[in-house]
Amino acid sequence: MNKLTIDDINFSGKRTLVRVDFNVPMKNGVITDETRIAESLPTIKKILSDGGRVILMSHFGRPKGKRNMEFTLKPVADRLSQLLSKPVQFAPDCIGMEVEAIVNGLPNGECLLLENVRFHAEEEANDVNFSKLLASLGDVYVNDAFGSAHRAHASTEGVTKFIKPSISGYLMKKEIEYLGKAVGNPVRPYAAILGGAKISGKIDVIQNLMGKVDVLLIGGGMMFTFYKAQGLEVGNSLVEADKIELAKQLLDEAKQRNINLLLPVDCIIAEKMENESPQQTVFVNQIPRGWSGFDIGPETVRLCQEELKKAKTVVWNGPMGVFELPNFAEGTNAIARLLAGITKTGATTIVGGGDSAAAIAQAGLSESVSHVSTGGGASLEFLEGKILPGIAALTDK
Repeated sequence: MNKLTIDDINFSGKRTLVRVDFNVPMKNGVITDETRIAESLPTIKKILSDGGRVILMSHFGRPKGKRNMEFTLKPVADRLSQLLSKPVQFAPDCIGMEVEAIVNGLPNGECLLLENVRFHAEEEANDVNFSKLLASLGDVYVNDAFGSAHRAHASTEGVTKFIKPSISGYLMKKEIEYLGKAVGNPVRPYAAILGGAKISGKIDVIQNLMGKVDVLLIGGGMMFTFYKAQGLEVGNSLVEADKIELAKQLLDEAKQRNINLLLPVDCIIAEKMENESPQQTVFVNQIPRGWSGFDIGPETVRLCQEELKKAKTVVWNGPMGVFELPNFAEGTNAIARLLAGITKTGATTIVGGGDSAAAIAQAGLSESVSHVSTGGGASLEFLEGKILPGIAALTDK
């Protein structure tokens, strides 16, 4: 983390353009999970307490470059003012003369939220003129939107060409520190748990982590492609036929490099992916035809427990089964509990965004691990070893 951070600057009197990630789940205009708003509060409060002027910008949903009021950020401004216990002004757009007038009239120590940047197609196109117009609203740029750091868009990367310094907020700093340590300099033994439905979504992570971890635990739907590669009968379980050869190569590579790659030894099977469908627990070499695997079994959980007890750093990305259905959620919940347990004994535990973040929240254990990433795609790309444009564009110390 050799970038300037929010602690390197005094914001007194400065128009501070802050990119946040307010892309929150919403139903009928009501926010159903405000984690991302809560995570941005330390950065906003620091700038306000310095006497800076906070101009927030974010995307929300996929309005496809058009003004669609289904995707207005107005409900977020209302909720944010409650969380800050002070009024948050709301601008009807993110560029234009009216917006400039509102920004220039904003007193020190006050906060403004701009309307959805994705109401303009130029945002995702990283258009130079659009970036310039956004940049003209601030004297300093703060990026606190880790969830969008893997996108080179106008509000994440384009603006940095026209506004200096461009620095990281507290959330961005925290994400880079935790994930950076896991990728670059982990305390060993280092374990990674990878789940999710498909190998194709995790190939680069598996290959990047293989050179770094001491043990790699595989779960979720992708385990069945690995079994198929070993010649096992997997019934109707999810298999990526075009990835069987790759799964073979990954297993061979793990053996050659002496990496402990562990596949589940048992699984929960059912005839249909329905919560009420009768289920059984079987060893993975006993899946009958016509049945499908939807979760890891209790023996696998015990195996994970033995490995995780030794670990000092653990990264978890991807659920172990169809955790959205209570009857297939036990494997995922068990992993969440194991991580919470080893965190108490001093291990660093990192949950990598997306479905894993949803799963640990569902288990009620988000606060019991070291760090839950707010960015699904961004954390995945970070773990793949990719450079994230939103971070690379920030000003070096």
